[in-house]
Amino acid sequence: MAEEAKESAGALATQGHAGDEAPAGTAVISSDAVQNPGLPPHRERVTDLDEKKSKSAERVVYTLFYLSIVGSLGAVLAYMFFPIETGDLMAIRLHTMFVGVGMTLALLAIGIGAVHWGKALMADHESIDERHPVPSDTPTREAAVEVFEVADKESGFTRRTLVRNSLIGALIAFPLPGITLLRGLAPQDQDPVTLLKHTMWDTGIRLARDTGGHGVGGAIRAADVTIGSVFHVVPENLDQATHVLDEKAKAIVLLMRLDPSELKEPEGRKDWSYDGIVAYSKVCTHVGCPVALYEQHTHHLLCPCHQSQFDVTDQAKVIFGPAKRPLPQLPITVDDEGYLIAQSDFTEPVGPSFWERLK
Repeated sequence: MAEEAKESAGALATQGHAGDEAPAGTAVISSDAVQNPGLPPHRERVTDLDEKKSKSAERVVYTLFYLSIVGSLGAVLAYMFFPIETGDLMAIRLHTMFVGVGMTLALLAIGIGAVHWGKALMADHESIDERHPVPSDTPTREAAVEVFEVADKESGFTRRTLVRNSLIGALIAFPLPGITLLRGLAPQDQDPVTLLKHTMWDTGIRLARDTGGHGVGGAIRAADVTIGSVFHVVPENLDQATHVLDEKAKAIVLLMRLDPSELKEPEGRKDWSYDGIVAYSKVCTHVGCPVALYEQHTHHLLCPCHQSQFDVTDQAKVIFGPAKRPLPQLPITVDDEGYLIAQSDFTEPVGPSFWERLK
């Protein structure tokens, strides 16, 4: 048995450590390591071998770029001829579909055309880019200029005028739908800053539960708001608005009740709350996301988009995150029947902070 163990150990030493030529634990380079196979033989493309195929590929490329132009212009026309101001559901569907199809065609055609241009028409050869220290020396920079000239020659950007011009046209036309859509975000006959400064809240408007979408729930009594509870609130007359969702986006409010002794209220705001009940805008002052997460024990409001946090006990001031302004507070009180009502509209603009700086 001892002899067999010795022979086995010798065999292992021979396999793993080259026998007696190297001590145990020494790394040994295997003699049968995989060799670098090098680059495979270059394979000519059909467009390299047949001029007709090359011309055909060129036609495909500039046709795709022209289709991109058609898509961009089509999206603009669809935006004009399928208006959504009426609020009709079918009109909104047609508007969304045709504008989306146009913009999709515009972007997709540019992408496919650019890929096909690179695969079928640009020079097809392998090259190695050697790394060099930074900064480059003068000869290297001169060589870089030469590379651009060679790239222009190999890609055919200057020589293939139809491809080049159609690409330039597609890139010029592509932003037009976006410009058109952005312009339509604000009414052309009204000042958007003025619109954003005012909401549907007014003196005597009752606070009602938000049921989601266009729905408005029942009015809220002060007695129904317990310490630690949170209500998502909208104006009771919200359903009378012409554009319900637009008005709701500005007027949405979070209602909470705290122990009155925990509130830090300045002299000018002591009557803005009622028996520990406070109401703050739900629209984050960073980029307008809904601030809908309330931590009862710390009395912090959290915006889930970028993690801004606001202290409800101290006028909803920012305690963390990118927001730079406290949440606007809605002054509230109760009417003769015990329902919570607004004393007035917000005294400052709701939403992202740049609006109040414009005027």
